[in-house]
Amino acid sequence: MRGEDSPRDYDREFTTPLEFRVRRRIGYSHDHGMVTRFVVQLEYRFDDGWREVVRFDHDPEGEQDHDVTVEGVHMDVYRDGEKIRSPEIFPPMPANDALTSAEEHLTQHGERYIKRFEEWHDIRRNR
Repeated sequence: MRGEDSPRDYDREFTTPLEFRVRRRIGYSHDHGMVTRFVVQLEYRFDDGWREVVRFDHDPEGEQDHDVTVEGVHMDVYRDGEKIRSPEIFPPMPANDALTSAEEHLTQHGERYIKRFEEWHDIRRNR
C-alpha cells in the first residue's frame, strides 16, 4: 500500500475518519463530469501505518488494467498486507455508477469487513 503521505494521481481525494483507527479513502479523476478512474477503500491504522482492508478501483489504463465497464466491480480483500481475493460485487456498469455503488457498499457492509480484519490480525478494539 502507498503510505499516507505518498502522492496520489487523482483529481480529487477525500479521507474520512469512520472510527478510531478506521478511515475511508476515496480518490477519483474525471473528464467533463465522467469518472475516468477511482479508488474507494477502507483503511485500518495498524503497526504504525495505514493498511488496506478492502478496495474497489477502476483504472482501465493503469498497471492493474481494471475496467468496471467491462469486467464488473470487484472488491479486493486484504490480509497481512496482501490481496487475497477479488470477488465480483456488481456486474459491469458505467464508472460513475460504480463509484457510487462502491461507496454505498462500504457504508452498508464496512463494519463487517473491519471486524473480519481485526479477527485476522488479532486486534482488540479497546487496546
